[in-house]
Amino acid sequence: MNEEEKEPAPPHRPIWSGSISIGLVNIPVKANPLVRDHSISFRLLHVRDGQPIRYERVCEHDHETVPWADVGRGYEVRPGEFLLFDKKELDAVRPESDRRIRIDKFVYSLGLDPVYFNSNYLLLPDKNPEAYALLLAAFRSEGKAGIGRITLRTKEYPAIIREYRDALILTTLHYRDEVMDPRVLEELNSLKEPSKKELELAVRIINELSGDLDLSEYHDRYREQVEDLIRKKMEGETIRVEEPKAEEAKELMAALRETLAQMKAGQS
Repeated sequence: MNEEEKEPAPPHRPIWSGSISIGLVNIPVKANPLVRDHSISFRLLHVRDGQPIRYERVCEHDHETVPWADVGRGYEVRPGEFLLFDKKELDAVRPESDRRIRIDKFVYSLGLDPVYFNSNYLLLPDKNPEAYALLLAAFRSEGKAGIGRITLRTKEYPAIIREYRDALILTTLHYRDEVMDPRVLEELNSLKEPSKKELELAVRIINELSGDLDLSEYHDRYREQVEDLIRKKMEGETIRVEEPKAEEAKELMAALRETLAQMKAGQS
């Protein structure tokens, strides 16, 4: 059994359910997160007694704790002045994409700039697996993705639906005005052209380090160190903290030459 077969199944409780709509065709689906976050979570504790700190909803006016039943949503129009909205008012203006992803057009998947990618979700068939299988086969055959919109929580996103490893996945996208154009920054517009020799050495380094992408070569070293720290504390070991040594700043050409020399020495 390989590593992929050992991976646990995704959670069964979907974060969204609705349908993909293409003309008069509706494909019921439910969405689960595709990516699992393995980050270690810490609780905030009171250092004096080691007990968890609890957060409460406290009114800034009367300093009383407010129960959830008395909590509403407000929009600040001026400092300290709010418009209060009822949940029913906000629900009434939720768009169609709250329950339906209407495909507007189909595009080639490779034509999408990854900088606009936001979050990935696994789409699973819901009630009509035949329609899901047909759409999956069509996407796989043409190498295209469907563009539409989806509403998650309190925001509507542009989204793409595409085939990935024998499944349909949905990727929410950032809007065009949410992604900054780096060319507007003065720090980039005032960059000087590197010398011919510097560029030559930099290209040689790139060529020496070129290869195929294999993400299995990467792992979360920080998480591993924290897990080791947790183990040591549980076993009562004394923790010795060492400050990292500052790296010596080198002149650019010298750093390039030393980098190439180290790479060649490592290959011999």
